[in-house]
Amino acid sequence: MNVYDTANKLAYEMKNSDEYKAYKEAKDKIMQDPEKKAKIEEFEKIRYESQVLAIQKGEGDSEKMQKLQQLYTILVENKDIKEYFDLEVKFNVMVADVNKIIAEAIKDVL
Repeated sequence: MNVYDTANKLAYEMKNSDEYKAYKEAKDKIMQDPEKKAKIEEFEKIRYESQVLAIQKGEGDSEKMQKLQQLYTILVENKDIKEYFDLEVKFNVMVADVNKIIAEAIKDVL
């Protein structure tokens, strides 16, 4: 089996994983509710801006981080949004673990 076949098999396995399916279902449910969708999009925008600032300045914007934390606290009071965030983390952990495994295997040439 060549590396591309293996990569395609891995992609298939990830897409059929419980983590992917549960996260996709939760995301689809959130995105069908305009109010919840808008709140998530606002949160994601602030999170992205915070990450960009942290990369550019080498430090986080404490005001944005505080606003992000406050918004998160409010959002997770909603059961569906909390589930969405929890499943997003679980899915991202799986993706990070796979990336770590691959990176570890090829670290001698990086």
